[in-house]
Amino acid sequence: MAVSGTTSWTLQVDEIIDEALERIGGNPQTGNEQKSARRSLNLICKDWINRGILLWAVEEKSQTLTSGTASYTLDSDTIDILDAVVRETDGSDTTDQSIVRISREDYLEVPNKTDKAKPSQWFLDRQRDAPVLYLYPTPDDSTDAFVYRRRRKIQDIDASYQDVDVPDRYFPALISGLSYYMSQKRPQIDVNRRQELKLQYEEEFERAITEDRERVDVRIIPEFGY
Repeated sequence: MAVSGTTSWTLQVDEIIDEALERIGGNPQTGNEQKSARRSLNLICKDWINRGILLWAVEEKSQTLTSGTASYTLDSDTIDILDAVVRETDGSDTTDQSIVRISREDYLEVPNKTDKAKPSQWFLDRQRDAPVLYLYPTPDDSTDAFVYRRRRKIQDIDASYQDVDVPDRYFPALISGLSYYMSQKRPQIDVNRRQELKLQYEEEFERAITEDRERVDVRIIPEFGY
């Protein structure tokens, strides 16, 4: 028997909602249940942001530095920065220099924030609208760039015909999560059934995030010092 030869199967938002609602049981609610389900999908995605590092939502970005400018407003969909370097470019050659993250308190205690040199420390002020990056010392070379890996937000769901900004390996967890969320909005669903849906959701999310990891060896190097 021949196989399809394709691996592009996916689900759009309306199909994810239909699958989730079919699993709940009980009588469907009329009216705005699709709208309610889209709202719940967005809430699930916001919750996932707080649960761990989602590899598909990690990407490399670059911020060109300006001599004499210590602070830079980053893209509003940036959640956090995982790691960073200062990249120096000389013709076709580039050199990356490590740069250390410091806390708000550490940055506040820097005595002279206008000192100019190649930055060696950075602090991210995670504001409501957009995060602000602070560098110390203040950059002295406009040919340098702050290159960083960031965690970004998952794109919003606002229409049933859209795709979701989630890889297909997370579909089982997304559907199970939506089933659990929507079961809480159907008063006729037994509390034990809701608990079953919650347990299934947590198990499938745990499987997905366990698989969604970088497969590299872990090395523990002791630091000897006095």
